[in-house]
Amino acid sequence: MKGSQFKQPMLEFSGSCAGCAETAYARLVTQLFGDRMYISNATGCSSIWGGPGATSPYCTNKEGHGPAWSNSLFEDNAEHGLGMYTAQKFIREGLAEKVREVMEKTVCEERKAVCAKYLETMNDGEANKAATAALVANLEANVCCDTVKEILDNKEYLCKKSVWIFGGDGWAYDIGFGGVDHVLASNEDVNIFVFDTEVYSNTGGQASKASNIGQVAQFAAAGKEVKKKSLAEIAMSYGYVYVAQIAMGANPAQTIKAIAEAEAYNGPSLIIGYAPCEMHSIKGGMMHCQDEMKKAVECGYWNMFRFDPSKETGKFTLDSKAPKDGYQEFLRNEARYSRLIREFPDRAEELFARNEAAAKERYEHLLKLVELYKD
Repeated sequence: MKGSQFKQPMLEFSGSCAGCAETAYARLVTQLFGDRMYISNATGCSSIWGGPGATSPYCTNKEGHGPAWSNSLFEDNAEHGLGMYTAQKFIREGLAEKVREVMEKTVCEERKAVCAKYLETMNDGEANKAATAALVANLEANVCCDTVKEILDNKEYLCKKSVWIFGGDGWAYDIGFGGVDHVLASNEDVNIFVFDTEVYSNTGGQASKASNIGQVAQFAAAGKEVKKKSLAEIAMSYGYVYVAQIAMGANPAQTIKAIAEAEAYNGPSLIIGYAPCEMHSIKGGMMHCQDEMKKAVECGYWNMFRFDPSKETGKFTLDSKAPKDGYQEFLRNEARYSRLIREFPDRAEELFARNEAAAKERYEHLLKLVELYKD
């Protein structure tokens, strides 16, 4: 974890709300993969702080490399991100054929070796980055034919790109869910990152399918009646999608491990990050955002886990410990819940009890998944 923080962030001065958890997650991803990263960003909070008028918080490193960012709509962002991936994949496959052609025609053993290494690492991001640098240096040293010139004219596409699709829970759980499901089912190598604030943060605080029992929001003024949708398990049901739930403030090491595993997995991945928001009205303010994540995990409100289809055994890892006491205290620490006590005290007692019971049931269910995927 410490090593990751010595890498330059490629997201700076975002203009988000103070203490925003979304920017902390996005910044970390840019530290890990920003120099070869494509981002398709759903309309929402992350598109507002990610691309405000006339400015951009995304930046380049000293070599001039940085994330390529584009904003799409609520309803088609996942498909837009898949399109970005498909386009660069098509270009890279064409370049790979040209590299094979050069390798077959050259008599230089060094050139054969760098071409072979590039082709061998085509789908391995970090290894391919180094192989690409070696290939470009070798080709630039001797531009011997038109094929080499064509490769060099498109050298920016040689390195394997890390394609990320960003958006909030309103997009992933609700309006854009059909697209998210379609893209995950495509079995292509894209990464979806959901900033889960459990509410439509950018449009005024409406309830979403990620909102929980008893949560007060617009269209749920007397507390939401039904429990949260299990987006993670829907994705896991495919069997070939990498899935993780994370909470940076609770376990930074697990957060980095999940992001790294998702990016390395040669297939679709879904990461859902718990993201406390100003709309939660945490007591003491958003300066306690990371602390609130830790409390959410400790009491069992939020669970951390990873599902890795590439493993032969132990595909499902539950990274959360057994819940401690303090569940009701956690709910009362946020005005999105505590206001229900003031306005409908009897209803609050009933819904909060149901909320906690659902959390206990969910944890027991996750323990069963550990056993189910053990072999």
